[in-house]
Order: sequence, then structure tokens, then C-alpha cells
Amino acid sequence: MLKTGCLFRAFLAAALLLEASSLQTITALYGDTIKVPCNPGGVKPASHMFTKWKYDIPDSAPGDLLVKQAHMDEVTIQATGFYKDRVSMGNDSSLLISRATLEDQKTFTCMEVGPADIKEYSTNVLVYKKPSAPQIKDKVKELENGKLTAVGECVALNANPPANITWFKNDTQLTDDGKLIVITVLLKKDPTTGLTTTSSKLQYTAVKQDVYSTFTCTIQHPLGPVQVSAPEKFTVIYPTETVDLQVVNKGSIKEGDNVTLKCKADGNPRPTSFNFHLKGKKVTVDNTDTYALTDVTRNSTGEYKCSPVNNDKMVGSKNIVVHYLDVSLNPSGKIIKNVEEALEVQMQKNASADVKVSWTKDNEKLGKQPVFTQLKYSDSGVYECEVSVEGITKKRSFQLVVEGKPVIKKLDKKRGDEGKHKVLMCEAEGSPKPTVQWSINGTYQEESPYINGKITHKITVLPRENLTVTCMVSNKLGADTKEILVSSLFEEERGKQKGTPGEGEDQAKLIVGIVVGLILAAMIVGIIYWIYQKKSKQGSWKTGEKERGTSEESKKLEENNHKPEV
Repeated sequence: MLKTGCLFRAFLAAALLLEASSLQTITALYGDTIKVPCNPGGVKPASHMFTKWKYDIPDSAPGDLLVKQAHMDEVTIQATGFYKDRVSMGNDSSLLISRATLEDQKTFTCMEVGPADIKEYSTNVLVYKKPSAPQIKDKVKELENGKLTAVGECVALNANPPANITWFKNDTQLTDDGKLIVITVLLKKDPTTGLTTTSSKLQYTAVKQDVYSTFTCTIQHPLGPVQVSAPEKFTVIYPTETVDLQVVNKGSIKEGDNVTLKCKADGNPRPTSFNFHLKGKKVTVDNTDTYALTDVTRNSTGEYKCSPVNNDKMVGSKNIVVHYLDVSLNPSGKIIKNVEEALEVQMQKNASADVKVSWTKDNEKLGKQPVFTQLKYSDSGVYECEVSVEGITKKRSFQLVVEGKPVIKKLDKKRGDEGKHKVLMCEAEGSPKPTVQWSINGTYQEESPYINGKITHKITVLPRENLTVTCMVSNKLGADTKEILVSSLFEEERGKQKGTPGEGEDQAKLIVGIVVGLILAAMIVGIIYWIYQKKSKQGSWKTGEKERGTSEESKKLEENNHKPEV
């Protein structure tokens, strides 16, 4: 009896010394094998007798699973029903549960029993399942501008715990505001597996800019990472809000051009038929948005309009300017005028805008429109004015011919370079070009280019006697002549040898005679002045003064008489 009582007290003491570790939680994957550790990292009780596994049953005693005696390989399965064929024990005394389901989410306890103590280690098991990839179902075909419309339903199938779904538009999260955006979330648990399917329905109020928007939904779950659905785009229906009338032509529009008008309208779907209002005339076109104006004139300038066939209130307009240019020039063609006459040039223009005018004479640019108050031979030429405006250029021209009777401007002579002949030069003006004739024949003739009505004709002669040479110029309007005295080269040479003056010596004598004459004239003026002074002062001077005055004046007069004339 004493021995039995002692053993009872020993077991009672062991029961009082029961040690329970803190509760830990592990996560297992749905369908995989669950491994629940027993006394992880701990030391088995001294004189370890056996290991036993059990699980909690709500409102009931724990359920036994299996037990293994120390120093024995066999494990005794105590479980019945649900766990009978699914539990086993690992070499480290861990509990192995195959084909994990959500019903395995409970607390399992490992008991290690020794002679004097019992240790228990409890573990809470969670079973997770990742949802399937998200997909958008029941998608709407098109959205309507300003109208709350069901876009679609994003579904995350068979998850534990339930997945969280978020909607995005162009990578911006959509939030339920109860008015423009409504998001409805529904959780549905499978009665057999206990897995949850999450669905999220999006209702969205579109704007016309959403024609370029992309919608997606994402799934967040503890098993991660975030899963994203395939992007979806939707047609957005909205009415026409703007109409624009465009001119397809590039650059300015000129008379004679063909002009294409294009009526551009927004809206979805876009209008396909339009009314074109062409300066009071209405033209309807179907299945096109263009209309062509052919061979436009200045009268085509004005305002043009267009509108969709089903909405005349939406109007686009455009002012079209058809550029034109009229130019007249007086005179025109070939004009013949006499030298020193006047000629008035009139250029008249009529254009759709400010014009640019330029003048040329014989293809050389002029600074302004020519004005002829007294015509010169140099005014002859072809005059052209170029007038341009907005891509239109017109040219007008006239040819001016200035004519006149020829006139000899200069008739001259000079010795040749070697002094063995003489060169006669006759310069004349006139138009048409004058012909030049001499009264003698020269050994060599030279004619300058005929420019601006001027011509110079030269001949080389060797005169044997003094003679008078005549130059005659003529054209259809008249003639002119002039004469020049030409001395013989032989006479000039003979005069040099005999002292007879030639043409050069005669000129020297003439100059000397002029100088001598001027000196004599100065002396006469001095004598007259002296006599005048003498007579005006007689009778008023004293004898001594008179003599001095006479002597001094005589001296001055003498000095003046001997002073050279300049």
C-alpha cells in the first residue's frame, strides 16, 4: 500500500509540474503536406517514455491522433475518421498531415511524457491558397460620356484567406465615391472546400478622354506577389462638341485655283455626312467630309460654313480670301521719242492685298519707277515692271527709243605718238546711230562703241600741205558738219629749220605778245596817275616841300616804270 501511494504521489507531482510552451503558428499550403514541429530545438524529458499528438475539438475533449513509444519504430495511429489515413510522424517527432485542407486549420499539441514530467507543445496551423490569376468578366462593349455604366467584374477564384481586388485606370487607383465611381465587392465561399472567391464589380462614369484609357484590376494576397489582369480598352460614346472647317490647300489661294474644304468634327462615332454652306448655297455630302471648289475667282472670297447633317447647331466656319492682281502699263510696246521731249509713265494696279513693285532697265534693277521730263539718248532701253502679291506675279514692259538729229560735240586734232602723223577726232551724238564722213581719206580709221547715242570717230592723216578738214555726221533725221585747220607736217619741219614759226611757235608768240601788252598798259596807267597827283597839289606846297614832293613822286614813278608786269 505504501509503495502504491508513493507512485500515485509521484504521478500527481508530475502532473503538477506540466510545462506548456507558448503557442506558435505555422502556415501551410492548400493540398500540400503539413509538417507540425514538436518541441523545436528543445530537449526531451529525462527517461523519455513516449510522444503523443492530439488536436483541439471545440466544446469537446481533444482528439487523439497517434502515439510512439520510446525506443520503438512503430507508430500507433489512434485517429479515426477524417485523420485516420492522413497522419504520420516524422523522425524528429513532427506531425505530418497529407493533402492539407481548410479543415486542418486548428491547434495541434505534441505531448512528450517521461517518468516524472509531461511537456506539451501546441501549434496553430493556417492553410493558405493563392487565388487564380485575375480576369475581367462581363465586360461592357462601350461607355457613354457622362453616364454611370457597369464596366465589368474582376474575379479572384478559390483563395484563402480571401483576396483583395483593386481597380486601376491608366495606373491610377479608382476609389468608390458613391457617385461617379461605384465598386461592389462580393465574397463567396465554396461549401465543399471552404475556399473563397472574391468578385469586384466596377461602375464608372466615362468622359470623352477615356477613349485613350486602359482599365485593369489587381489581386493582393498574403502569398503574393500582386497579380494584374490583362488591360482593357473601351469605346466611349460622346456627342459632337466641336466642328472645324479647314482649307486643305497649302499657301495662298489665287484666282483659278481649286480649293478643297474639309469639315472636321469630334464625337464618337464621328459624323459621316455634312452640310456645306457656300455663300448662301447649301450642299450636302454623304460618307465624306470634304467639298471641292473649282476655278475660284475673286468673287469667291467670303465666309464658308459646315455642320453635321443631323446637327445644324454645331457649325464650323472659315473666311477664304481669293487673291487677284490686275496690272496695266502705259506706254507699252515700242515707243519712239525725240531727245529732250517728255514722256509720262503710268502703272496702274488693282490687287487683293499690298503689292510689291520692282523696275528694271535692260535687266538691271532700278530703284524706282522711271520719270522722263527731258529725254536723253541714255534713256533708251527696255523697261519692265514686276508686280507681285501673295504668290501672283505679273510683268509689263515697254521699249523706249530716243531719237535725234546728230550733232558734232567736238572736233579736235593731235600729233601721233611718234610725231610722224596727225590724229583727227570727231565726237558726235544722235540716234539712230550717225554715220561719220571726212573730207579726206585717212591712213587708219577707228570708231568707238556706240553707247547712249554717242560715237567718236578717229582718222590718222599725213598732211603734205596746210588744209581744212571737214567732219560730217548724218542719220535719217539730219546732218551736222564742222571744219578744222590742219597744217602740213613738212611745213612745220621746214619752219623749224629756217626759224619760221610753226603751229606751236605761233602760239608761243601770241602768249608773249599778250604779256608785253599787259606791261605797257600798266605803265600808261602809272603815268596818268602821276600827272593827276602833280596837278592836284600845285600852289599849296612850299618851295622846299614842292621840290621834295616832286622828287619823291618822280622816284616812285620811276620805280613803277621799271616794275615787271605779272
